Amino acid sequence: MIAVQDRASVVCHDSRPMVPVTATIVEIQEESSNTRTYVLQIDDPALRSAYRFEPGQFNMVYVFGVGEAAISISSDPANNEYLAHTIRHVGSVTRAIARMKVGDKLGLRGPFGHGWPISRCRGRDILMVAGGIGLAPIRPLIYAILANRGQFGRVVLMYGGRSPSDLLYQKELAAWRDDGQMDLLVSVDYSIAQWDGPVGVVTDLIKRLRIRPDRTSVMVCGPRMMNRHVTWQLLRLRVAPDQLFISLERNMRCGVGRCGHCQYGPKFVCKDGPVFSYESIREVFGKEEI
Repeated sequence: MIAVQDRASVVCHDSRPMVPVTATIVEIQEESSNTRTYVLQIDDPALRSAYRFEPGQFNMVYVFGVGEAAISISSDPANNEYLAHTIRHVGSVTRAIARMKVGDKLGLRGPFGHGWPISRCRGRDILMVAGGIGLAPIRPLIYAILANRGQFGRVVLMYGGRSPSDLLYQKELAAWRDDGQMDLLVSVDYSIAQWDGPVGVVTDLIKRLRIRPDRTSVMVCGPRMMNRHVTWQLLRLRVAPDQLFISLERNMRCGVGRCGHCQYGPKFVCKDGPVFSYESIREVFGKEEI
């Protein structure tokens, strides 16, 4: 059994958070037509063995000569030999990563931010709601919960994707469904003949689910509109605002709250988030101008 932490205890170059360390790509896993999971190994053995992160945190991933991007860590927090980042190739940095191959080098800064508050959820039912690539920050949370399964009540994962071919971690989804340790509901926006699961947006799945709102903690990560609708739907079901946690995506540059690019009302997503309780952001959540 692993110890579930609330804060990462060690960061790469903790005293110099703006200086990247080098890591080598050791494996590339195809997830969809524009998304891959990159398995990395930190080159320095001492830093590698000391590296710890909490589910929901992110690294700044640096392509030498191009720039860097904030990418959620998607690997098992109990394994510090390797790190995984699931990356959708949509910008200049991530497209540069798409051209890389096994053996190439990347820079890493991190881990940064506050992750999923696992200790606040012990003894409670867990509902995880993910949309698209939003499953990547939730994947380490799933690993941590399953490794400590006896500490939680009912565990449910609801996941939605555009199409069956866009779903991430398909072998793991099948394994999670088969091992019976959590309930799994997966939907797609549009289907093909071979798909026999639900068709529709992920918010439709919530209507099919019975929860005990007074003892349920919820973790949400997906596109902005999905986050909003899921949050409002769960609040109507009387989930407590301080037990409803949302991972937000903003344009993060520095990772330490200095540059201001990720300011969200009075908070900085890189430093105060990316995971927030709804209670802590209710005054600004859902406002278009924020």
